[in-house]
Amino acid sequence: MMKINIKNFNFYTILSLLFLIAGIGIWLIWIIRYGVVYDIGIYSLAIVFIIPGIVGFILSLMDKKED
Repeated sequence: MMKINIKNFNFYTILSLLFLIAGIGIWLIWIIRYGVVYDIGIYSLAIVFIIPGIVGFILSLMDKKED
């Protein structure tokens, strides 16, 4: 099983966090501005940022096995 190690914090981790923050930020700004929470359009836009942010964050912090 792969373990997450905070010592692997690098440029890709920062980029992934920025994607995650951008996705959540877009969604929150949309809610505040338009008052609509349940909108498929904003979900489809925000998910493009949120999913790669989460996956990239996890993958960039994983220990790499060397044979």
